Amino acid sequence: MECPICGSDEIEILNSKQKSSKKKFIEEYLLRCEECQHVFKDVISLKKPEPYRLIISEQDKSHKTTINLSPSDELEKGDVLLSEVGQVEVTSIEVGDTRVNKAKIEDIDTIWANSIEIPARIGFSVDLHGEVDSYKLDLERDFEIAPGDVVKIDKHIVKVHVVKTQERKLTSGFAKANVITRVYSKPVKFNNYDYDLTKYIIKKTK
Repeated sequence: MECPICGSDEIEILNSKQKSSKKKFIEEYLLRCEECQHVFKDVISLKKPEPYRLIISEQDKSHKTTINLSPSDELEKGDVLLSEVGQVEVTSIEVGDTRVNKAKIEDIDTIWANSIEIPARIGFSVDLHGEVDSYKLDLERDFEIAPGDVVKIDKHIVKVHVVKTQERKLTSGFAKANVITRVYSKPVKFNNYDYDLTKYIIKKTK
């Protein structure tokens, strides 16, 4: 809201009234500009929430549902929504046949999201010079893994070489488990390690 006289956005709300129709919420405001003291009215009209298709990834399975959102709002990748199964983070937005990072909600066909109410599931590979031991781990979503970490996992002590995230491969820095897809490592001849991931193993595959 801006003052129509001086353009300031330092506005005091003196009074407000809400009205409702079948399709819209209407809010009427009586306002005063704190810069020039001009008193004026303004009206905000919002479309009522409607159901939108929501697909939630929960580790190895997906849950199809709907979520009520206002068509007047915008949605962006990374936004957190409260769904029927708890909080979810938007990972992709489908408009027609195109995936986009941001869109007006009334244009959206499908919202893709990950549950943030459950642990993050990542893959962890140990390169055994030709053979690979591969594990699935469930970690706290903010657990950090960095290239160079020395880790105990199962019967191995390994050094992390590459951390693959949803966006890229890291050979330096660190990433949190909620964005990691797989960690690549090789055995080292150390007795000491930074942390032990053994208790987080869900399953092991060759």
